[in-house]
Amino acid sequence: MTRKPKPVLDIPPSPNLTFERELWENEKQWIAGLDEAGRGAWAGPVVAAAVILPQKANLEQNLLGVRDSKQLNVHQREYWADIVKKHAQAWGVGSAGHSEIDQLGILPATRLAMQRALGQLSRFPDHLLIDALLLPNLDTPQTALIKGDQRSLSIAAASILAKTTRDALMRQEGDYYPQYGFSRHKGYGTRFHQQAIAENGPCAIHRISFRPLREQFSFKF
Repeated sequence: MTRKPKPVLDIPPSPNLTFERELWENEKQWIAGLDEAGRGAWAGPVVAAAVILPQKANLEQNLLGVRDSKQLNVHQREYWADIVKKHAQAWGVGSAGHSEIDQLGILPATRLAMQRALGQLSRFPDHLLIDALLLPNLDTPQTALIKGDQRSLSIAAASILAKTTRDALMRQEGDYYPQYGFSRHKGYGTRFHQQAIAENGPCAIHRISFRPLREQFSFKF
């Protein structure tokens, strides 16, 4: 069987406004970038952010250090989160909790978190740029961009807000459940986290529908 080659993506040195400018030139004034954090974690919520950037000539220079949040350390993310909030025309954050993830599944829960983030914006956008997803429940024009957090400045900005928000939430959960080390790994399936679950069992914020937990503790869904 012959497989089609994967398309070669043009990844710029840093996220830029190429996609946003194309939409602005087509009379789309309010472009929201969306991304999520925590989709693959074993515990806690999935968090999404939406960011609408202004049409300013020097914006790319002002946000030059904004990257996919996974490419930044914790101090860089916190710094740029503040800068993004200062420059954005509008921004919003939404989440779907562990119980919603267990009930709906991670992909529908991720979409729900994104819709909630859009609901926090002071103005609803004309077009959505989303990292690798579409929101079928919305009639708003939208574009799913593979590796969007490395290509679109709006999506990269959203990735930083989603990540910093979720990390703060998981540090708080770490205070309630210190035996799991949530402040250390933010709920992802690290070896430390796996050992903590083996010793203590799952806690109230674990996603028990996820295979490692479901199979180990025989939960049924």
